[in-house]
Amino acid sequence: MSESILLKKIDTWDKEIIIKWNGFGGKSLTFLLRIISFLGRETIWLILIVFYLLIWYDPIIFSYIGSTFLAGILLIVPIKKIIHRARPFESLNQIEVLERRPSSRSFPSWHVYNIVSQGLIFIYIFNNLVIIILAIVCTFIVGVSRIQLGVHYPSDVIAGGIFGILGFFLSILLIAPLSYTIVKFFESFIEIPIQYQRLNSLLFENMWYNLLCAGLVLLIFILANYKWIRDYFH
Repeated sequence: MSESILLKKIDTWDKEIIIKWNGFGGKSLTFLLRIISFLGRETIWLILIVFYLLIWYDPIIFSYIGSTFLAGILLIVPIKKIIHRARPFESLNQIEVLERRPSSRSFPSWHVYNIVSQGLIFIYIFNNLVIIILAIVCTFIVGVSRIQLGVHYPSDVIAGGIFGILGFFLSILLIAPLSYTIVKFFESFIEIPIQYQRLNSLLFENMWYNLLCAGLVLLIFILANYKWIRDYFH
């Protein structure tokens, strides 16, 4: 089978699936899927990076989450630019967008990359049956949600999962060990006692430290919602 015929078959399958499942389950299921789909957004993982750096300092978890996020930037962003695939609602008139309309390209899914790669990271770090089950369930639901909400084709979701696995291995084998080494290097310059794996006492003692943490979280939300905020005020 030639490459063009294979791609045409995939495209036909993609369109049949998303047309069938877009909006499936009605408003109640859509509302639930929109909430769960948020687990795949970059926002929540950036906030966790801040949390494990400034609020509950854990250099290992910080290094792994941050490295996996960085791996996503290195993998997903260029591919989105190169493939430049239009979103389903841009190509198919019958597709209804059931969440905020995304502006990035469709292939592959950032949300699925995040939930797969970070889910694998938490499984790798904690090796806990509950976390394994939660990661599998959340991955499945987030993947389904991207199709049901009309923002991704099934092949976008599958590719996001594959790149999520690749990003996980890239992180644990290369980026995270380097990141951890850099973090430990900078620790040697800190003169005050470092508080590991507990709430940072500065949260109770220093108003400016609280403002710093709150400011970083606010900045993440602003950057994540910049286009919506810009359009709202215009």
